[in-house]
Amino acid sequence: MSLPCLIAARRFDAAAHLPFWIDAEEVGWIRSSDVHLLARWPDVFEIDNARVVLAPSFNTVDLRSAALASVIGALAAEGRIPGWRDETYAIRNAFDARPLAYIERAASRFFGTMTYAVHLNGVVEYADGGAPRLWIARRSDTKATDPGMLDNVVAGGIGWGFSVETTIVKECWEEAGIPEEIAARAVAGRTAHVLQSLPEGTQAEQIFIYDLALPADFAPRNQDGEVGEHRLARIDEVARWIEEGAMTVDASLATLDCLLRRRWIDEEACAGIEALFTPPLLG
Repeated sequence: MSLPCLIAARRFDAAAHLPFWIDAEEVGWIRSSDVHLLARWPDVFEIDNARVVLAPSFNTVDLRSAALASVIGALAAEGRIPGWRDETYAIRNAFDARPLAYIERAASRFFGTMTYAVHLNGVVEYADGGAPRLWIARRSDTKATDPGMLDNVVAGGIGWGFSVETTIVKECWEEAGIPEEIAARAVAGRTAHVLQSLPEGTQAEQIFIYDLALPADFAPRNQDGEVGEHRLARIDEVARWIEEGAMTVDASLATLDCLLRRRWIDEEACAGIEALFTPPLLG
């Protein structure tokens, strides 16, 4: 089984980037080809051949956030930061770490900062012993990232101020019309780690994977316009979509985790996937 998602999830060349530092911590990766854009703000960034540093004079969360917001707004106006979300992400190297600054979600890939997301596998198992199936979503053609690709039934970034659990409940309703009393039954799987280069920058993301048993008579209904359709798919169909690269990298990893944990596919067909459940060692 050929799995392009395993290659893509770690398709990253550190030599083509400069590390981004805040308050003596390495917090991101900026493409070398983009560094000149930041040189226009010498009062905000200290730049040399080895790294980009947010000036230490910005020594509080509020000061750092304001300085970055000014730069991000200018870059977005020039089309350098696409897909504005009006969502706040915290710059932090661990989900439970103190934030060093807050930025607009769309800027996280330009600066290559760590982000966090939830992906939920919608599992349908039948009392009569019929073969299990998975609900799969197709992303809206108007999505800023991966438009039209196949995805998990629920998937979403974790904004600042939201826990994993509250994000699951929120995204379950928005993306699939799953009520809170069902969403609360989600069961944790593993955590995947992605570090990949994308057209808009670097995706450095930790993905919390969950499974949710859905009633056989339940059909997802999107509420926020971000999903084009839902499909109730056989396991062999889903495996083929992953192999063909029809699913997003993130969704492929989350789905493979589900299939492997439940032994619905052979582990030997997924050689190398275990490495994606530990963080990459870079920096």
